[in-house]
Amino acid sequence: MKALFLAGGLGTRLRPLTEHLPKPMALVGNRPWLEHLLLNYKAQGIYEFVVAVKHYRELIESHLGDGSKYGVRIDYAVERELLGTAGAIKNAEHLLSDRFIVVNADIIHQVDLASALKFHEAHRGVATICLTDVDDPSHYGVVVQTDGGRIVDFVEKPKKEAAPSNRINAGIYIMERRALAFVPAGKAVSIERETFPLLIDNGSGVYGHPIGGYWMDMGTTERYRQLHWDLLDRRFPVAIGGQDMDNKGIWLGDNVRVGQGVLFVPPVMIGDDVTIGDRAIIGPYAVIGNGSRIGRQARLSYSILWDRCRVSAGAQLNACIFGAGMQAGPHILHEAVCNRNLEVHRR
Repeated sequence: MKALFLAGGLGTRLRPLTEHLPKPMALVGNRPWLEHLLLNYKAQGIYEFVVAVKHYRELIESHLGDGSKYGVRIDYAVERELLGTAGAIKNAEHLLSDRFIVVNADIIHQVDLASALKFHEAHRGVATICLTDVDDPSHYGVVVQTDGGRIVDFVEKPKKEAAPSNRINAGIYIMERRALAFVPAGKAVSIERETFPLLIDNGSGVYGHPIGGYWMDMGTTERYRQLHWDLLDRRFPVAIGGQDMDNKGIWLGDNVRVGQGVLFVPPVMIGDDVTIGDRAIIGPYAVIGNGSRIGRQARLSYSILWDRCRVSAGAQLNACIFGAGMQAGPHILHEAVCNRNLEVHRR
């Protein structure tokens, strides 16, 4: 069985970080999320992948390659124009197996795939939509189900008090190839608004299965920050690179050079080949990317730096997010979000 990762869109709400980057390639704990995703599904027994690409496809293809460095096989389905969720799946049909998994690749999640597959095989329908519970469903599509799990309706972005449940589409689907007979080729089609309602109406059998575990749409900078705090607090137990020093929540990568009198306030994650100047204070809740340089007496808290950032001596960063290659002079910055083009956005 194959997994199809939908990675063709841009993260418009995560700008400026993803101004020139597919959102699934945003770093999560100093590694592109798409790579975390691949390794997670490989650990659950999936070894063949199809990645649907469009915008900045070369960044994804150059990073993942053919999958051989991960011990898997990767094929690519290229969209010449944006085709929507179902259209992208239809575009990749020739690369898919008779039963396959579809994953919106910008959704942070952990799914018990064996449990979801067992449920799918038992109901014999054409699709299983993985579901998750949220506190406020008003921003999502809420499902209405029978006691046996069959989905009979979707309610799009209901008012919180009027929602039939708190259970929403998690963006992960197990599908049978025969479901694609109802998707027109070469046309933009939404699986959520068009294909699934059609399959429900014609009795093909669409069921919902709760995934449990962690789920986060990282589509805003606020949620992107929260994702990293959850990672550092181990509420989101994705692998963290480096060594946890004395199990104190201070992760140091390889070849980290730490100056005299540096204070780490956990939790803190430091990537590979990082230099930290004398008497700098790092943390709490700081993630520093590979190859970065932190000047003496600099202070970083509640901040995320991507690779190759430079922070001048004496600078103070609080609640900041810096894209790759950014530089911060001797300033005090609060809630700044900066991309590689040196644009600064403050609230």
